Amino acid sequence: MHRHSKSKTAPLRDRMQSVLLSPALLAFLPAATLAAYWVGGELALMAVALAIPLVFALGGIFPVVQRGMTLPRDSVSGLLLRDGFDGIVSQVHEVTAQSGHHSAAFLLELDDYRDLVTRHGQAAADHVVARTGERIVAVLRDNDSVARYGDSQFAICLMPVRQLDLELCIQLAGRLQSAVEEPVSVDGTALYMSCSVGFCLRSKAAGKTAKGWVQAAASALAEAQRHGPSSIRAYSADMQRRETLKSSLREDAAKALETGQLQPWYQPQISTDTGKVTGFEALARWTHPERGLISPEEFLPVMEQAGLLERLAEVMMYHALTALKAWDGAGVSVPQVGVNFAGPELHNPRLVEKVKWELDRFDLTPDRLAVEILETVVTDSPDDTVTRNINGLAALGCPIDLDDFGTGHASISSLRRFAISRIKIDRSFVIKADRDAEQQRMIGAILTMAERLNLETLAEGVETVGEHALLAQLGCDHVQGFGIARPMPFDQTLDWITRHEAKLTDPPRIGGTA
Repeated sequence: MHRHSKSKTAPLRDRMQSVLLSPALLAFLPAATLAAYWVGGELALMAVALAIPLVFALGGIFPVVQRGMTLPRDSVSGLLLRDGFDGIVSQVHEVTAQSGHHSAAFLLELDDYRDLVTRHGQAAADHVVARTGERIVAVLRDNDSVARYGDSQFAICLMPVRQLDLELCIQLAGRLQSAVEEPVSVDGTALYMSCSVGFCLRSKAAGKTAKGWVQAAASALAEAQRHGPSSIRAYSADMQRRETLKSSLREDAAKALETGQLQPWYQPQISTDTGKVTGFEALARWTHPERGLISPEEFLPVMEQAGLLERLAEVMMYHALTALKAWDGAGVSVPQVGVNFAGPELHNPRLVEKVKWELDRFDLTPDRLAVEILETVVTDSPDDTVTRNINGLAALGCPIDLDDFGTGHASISSLRRFAISRIKIDRSFVIKADRDAEQQRMIGAILTMAERLNLETLAEGVETVGEHALLAQLGCDHVQGFGIARPMPFDQTLDWITRHEAKLTDPPRIGGTA
């Protein structure tokens, strides 16, 4: 019965709104007020003044949202909790649908919150959360709603307004970000936090429900976080399509690993002294039967969500060892191949045994398999199993490469504790190094440290002859990048090696001795 009566009154309300908001009527209101005063005096004026807002309210022109001041609040920030906030979002969703007003939902999340807790403790993190909540509230209007939506996540719902567009939302997101990223003083220390923001205009939400609206804002936040700290993204239909594709990829991921769709492509590594191939890095590539080649940026998060990273490492190692045997059989010299071990596989207590079994199976010595680990694994993992596995693989004879060096916080003691044999200098230090004195000084400092620690060095992302020559001159041992060769399927490696070796009949010794 209620639903029926509502459906019957909605058209009437819409007609009332169209009449009440018409330019002709709005223009007539001052004249009507003045006429009432002249005809009936102050009493008539008061009656008109009271009647006009009542008529507009009945017509749904003034959206009313119960803000729920008595709703439970978070003990740390004093903000609304998730359940209470979701209730307000539902109200706003309904009001905007009826009135034609506009609103937007925002999700804001502190970057590196876990690192904050690890470094400074939970009390300091709580203080940062409380100050963040205060700053968000200070930026917004009194009637906007704010909630603590997770440990380091905040949700915002704007009260309905007549005018609200993408540009205004972007400006608001920027103001929120600027306020949150001001330093927070904790025990006399200034802590600097960044935050990512995703938002969705009510009119842009793909779904027809309040839940779908908030989920759209969450998709925008996830997109922002994929683009690095302190990013802002607005929800768009493209995000919805990407989410749909991701869902499809998750369903296809396990099959891809078992049917050969996911295989390594190989990027060569060469000596700066002799120019000879010193190894290849095995890089995962997914050739989808319908979508073609899918980039690692797309499928690796999917693999992680599906819990398939360990299986991916197994598949990559199998193919890499198969490639080594094929190169040996073809009579070409490839001293080693590098395989990335991202994290889950490093927590397997039986990892060393598994690697040893695979090497024995292919009749290969451990020095042919370089194990590449990210610097973040070294710095973020207090797990004894990880340390045991890395050092166990080193003791087995596998070279340990520390990947993306310089982007994390690996200390000198960590380099020795994990038995690292080579550091891979991140591309961010290499780009334009031949033209940037500051880049040159940074690379020089890394190379000096490596030499003192008796570590080999490899520079990633080398794209120009100038970068290659500079790295050789500074004493970097190996280089890798598009300037040498792009990653390629195995069946292209033999031809590439043949062409490359043909150039080395009388090899130039860049940076070397005559």
